Amino acid sequence: MKKNLLIFLFFLGITSAYAQASDFLLLKRGANTKSQIRYYPGEQITYKSAKLGYYVTDVIKEFSSDYIYMTENIISPNDILEIDIQNKDRRNGSLKALNFLILGSGIILVSVDAINSIYQQGELTVDREVGIIGGILIGTGLALLPVRYKTFKNQGRNKLQIIQMRID
Repeated sequence: MKKNLLIFLFFLGITSAYAQASDFLLLKRGANTKSQIRYYPGEQITYKSAKLGYYVTDVIKEFSSDYIYMTENIISPNDILEIDIQNKDRRNGSLKALNFLILGSGIILVSVDAINSIYQQGELTVDREVGIIGGILIGTGLALLPVRYKTFKNQGRNKLQIIQMRID
């Protein structure tokens, strides 16, 4: 048993020694690691530069110490004003799930009560209390639709950093 464990640890050490980490662009908002977003080479990024003034979508090729090399452009992190993070930020997935849960529960509540009234009474009616609770749930769900993280602005506490993980 000890022999198998030693062999496993030996192979684990060898594979981790030869593993090379990749460079990435770090979008950092404060010291919290949960709000950090990473862009690796090969990923698509949508950004707004100070020189162009509008959003550009491009694919990251590689990083140097001062520049980001993309398929169509070479840009410094200091020239980037905003980055579109709607599809990249994992917190948006939680907000989207919560939003659909609240909206769906309101719609299901009203629908079930309406179907139940048709089945039992033969006509379409909704109880007053069920209508109020369903309306509150649907209204809350609709109010939460625009509450998502849309852009990362490169100002204030927000920082763009190029992290190079190379062994030379």
